[in-house]
Amino acid sequence: MIVAVETRPLTSARIPLFGTLERQPADALLGLIGLCRRDPRPDKIDLGVGVYRNDAGETPVLRAIKDAEHRLADTQATKAYLGAEGDARFVELLAPIVFGAAQAAEPCLTGVQTPGGTGALRLGAELVARGSRQPTVWIGTPTWPNHAPIFREAGLEVRAHPFFDAVTGTVDFSAMVGALEQATAGDVVLLHGCCHNPTGAELTQAQWADLIALLTKRQLTPFIDLAYQGLGRGLDSDAAATRALLAAMPEAIVAYSCDKNFGLYRDRVGALWVKAADGAAIAAVRDNLLVLARSLWSMPPDHGAAAVREILEDAALTGLWKTELEDMRARIAGLRAALAHAEPRLSALGDQGGMFAMLPLTHEAVLELRTDHGIYMADSGRINIAGLRSETVAPFVAAIAPHLQR
Repeated sequence: MIVAVETRPLTSARIPLFGTLERQPADALLGLIGLCRRDPRPDKIDLGVGVYRNDAGETPVLRAIKDAEHRLADTQATKAYLGAEGDARFVELLAPIVFGAAQAAEPCLTGVQTPGGTGALRLGAELVARGSRQPTVWIGTPTWPNHAPIFREAGLEVRAHPFFDAVTGTVDFSAMVGALEQATAGDVVLLHGCCHNPTGAELTQAQWADLIALLTKRQLTPFIDLAYQGLGRGLDSDAAATRALLAAMPEAIVAYSCDKNFGLYRDRVGALWVKAADGAAIAAVRDNLLVLARSLWSMPPDHGAAAVREILEDAALTGLWKTELEDMRARIAGLRAALAHAEPRLSALGDQGGMFAMLPLTHEAVLELRTDHGIYMADSGRINIAGLRSETVAPFVAAIAPHLQR
């Protein structure tokens, strides 16, 4: 039996699939990189892009990474998939560096490999969004520009709280606490574990203790972005706040990046760890992490994580990496000290940590410095200190001094 199906004629005008899309603003930092590259002046200073540079202005491949990559080329027998969790041995070896040996063995802590720290942040955001509570995510201002979009794209509400006092160059802790006192139980607070991007300002040990007490009292969950371990005050010092948070809180999330401290920027190497309240909860957390990772990127890229694993499995390579990392840290600290010494209004930079600082410059001053002196920095006045060389510190300070606001 044939059943007649009524059909309707198609409209004459095709409905475009992408007709409702709107143009989006170009990424300001990528645009700045392009402007700097096209500038022919030999004495230009690039303080925009957030990568480590040595005193020759280069971002070298670490010797430890080169040695590890040679070993991989000689011994790696397959390029077959590893699975949604990535390189489990990489995560296992990295955990004691992040958390210390005892905390890394915590049974209610689980971790997976991710494509860089950004992948870790997004995976953590998706995990938070899967929960039944739909918390608000509190993020300090200013922060890395990609933080809020990552959480919003996961469907989460984002609220800002004060963080930085531009006048003193320090954390505005009282304003931060005052805002977080308004958070609702179950909300999430994004925290920079060390080397704050973009300001370089960090909480004191006493302030971290007070913040932990506040998080505990308000029943808030810390989501820690630890992207620069080892580039501030040293591996253990830079992880101290993260370790204290995990020791005190029943639940916590840590997004980690190896892109900076192993120099693996384009290889996108990171990890996400989650601490849950008990064994049943952490089993469910891991199940959901793997399902989410499978839908987001299926399997993370292997090469960079495999190189880190090679380093951390070999005592000599681990020692070489730590030496190279300390050299990078010392160079950044030296540049900070030189800037603080050269200009009293930059004295706060000497007490900050990591590659970034927020200078008290107006938008107009930033543009003028770009045009007149070939000094390239973000419109906000954020600079990558590692973009300076010992020979450019003096001309840089001389150029910005007339424009400093404090």
